[in-house]
Amino acid sequence: MPNRVPEEELPILESIISIRNRLQALKKDRQHYIKASTVTEIYDEVTEQVKKLIEIRDHSSESPTSDNRVNAVFDDVFQLLSLFFMAVGKNKESPATYAQLATLKQCLDHLNESGVYTVDELIPYQNRLDDMRKIIKHDEENNAIAEPHLKLLKKKLISCETVLNQLLESGSNLSDELAPIHHRLVKIKRELGAIGARTNLDNTPSDIRPYQDELRSIDSKRVDGKFLAPDGSVPPGQAQVIGLLEECYEDAHEIIASQDNVAGTLKPIYDRLIELKASLERLALTHRWTSRETDMWTYQLQLNEIDNMRKDGKFYDDEGNVPEGQTVLLYLLHKCYRLVYTILSSSEPIAEPLIPIHNQLQTVRKFLTEVKKFGGPFTSREFYPYQMKLASIDNMRVDGKFLDEDGTIPEGQGTVMALLNECYDILFELKADIVDEN
Repeated sequence: MPNRVPEEELPILESIISIRNRLQALKKDRQHYIKASTVTEIYDEVTEQVKKLIEIRDHSSESPTSDNRVNAVFDDVFQLLSLFFMAVGKNKESPATYAQLATLKQCLDHLNESGVYTVDELIPYQNRLDDMRKIIKHDEENNAIAEPHLKLLKKKLISCETVLNQLLESGSNLSDELAPIHHRLVKIKRELGAIGARTNLDNTPSDIRPYQDELRSIDSKRVDGKFLAPDGSVPPGQAQVIGLLEECYEDAHEIIASQDNVAGTLKPIYDRLIELKASLERLALTHRWTSRETDMWTYQLQLNEIDNMRKDGKFYDDEGNVPEGQTVLLYLLHKCYRLVYTILSSSEPIAEPLIPIHNQLQTVRKFLTEVKKFGGPFTSREFYPYQMKLASIDNMRVDGKFLDEDGTIPEGQGTVMALLNECYDILFELKADIVDEN
């Protein structure tokens, strides 16, 4: 029976649901900063519940199913906790990697499914995984993470690395001769997806015709169905390039054939994805000023819900048919996942109380950099606003530290101090070009 919970696991389920509710309430509280001590305390409670669960299952003859509700709630809690660790500036601690690994896995799975990527585009994902592997290894070597959570993170890390290695291996099979064609086809497929996702629904054949012409031009380079190297040999990677070429043809045809882009049965999903994409694009620009990392939880839930509607990679209607609009929906879904990943991966290791200070310093640095770019000579009066702002921020420190409202030292001191010192350094350089005002 799906979601059946063994009787002995029910107390754990109740406890972990209670913890999830507390985390959700904490996420919604905008009147107070999130305290690191609160997050650590909840993390310790979750760890105790995990240990109890492992002990119960070690003595049980029945292995849990993948859809066991206890597992699902634990996943929710670990996702939320991970975002809370980031919100309090503990980005360099293992728990903060959980949500990032989950989102990264979704991005890699979509690339693997679509085949629309270049090896160069995989490098940032590879570097991010390397960073998270180092964080987890450091905590493991210093006994800074509970064993159950360590195993879970390692499992997620390996899962990501497995998909990434598949992608890299597939990309490495592409010959140098075919790489430029493949790169161009990747770009064409993405551009076609973006055209199909337009919200004004006014695509015309003339929008698509230039792409069709270019696809035919690429296709015409084949000899007996194969792309040849300059020496007449058949370079490896034919299946990848020809398969992608055919997909581009199909996408172009689908967009032209369906003036409304998406079949009526898929329209509600399309509308939700368009709304999520627009909201995430705004957050990608403003999240440092307007949101917490924990706000990503809502987006992750909605995207997972939409993703789970697919069967064998397709969205079906009530009659079991595959309606038109698959290309557009998959483009939007992948785009939303990448936006969530971008927002999380750009998170600074700074606790909430320090974010306003950090944002102010970034603004000061931006203005000082612009002044430096245009050059002097300057008068000392021109620098008064910057000096006063930096002095006011500097005077907020107590014994060299920025404190929160409770007098504790929040995470991110080094990052904020480095930015403050950088502003002072730029200001000092600019003062060398001050001219005497008399």
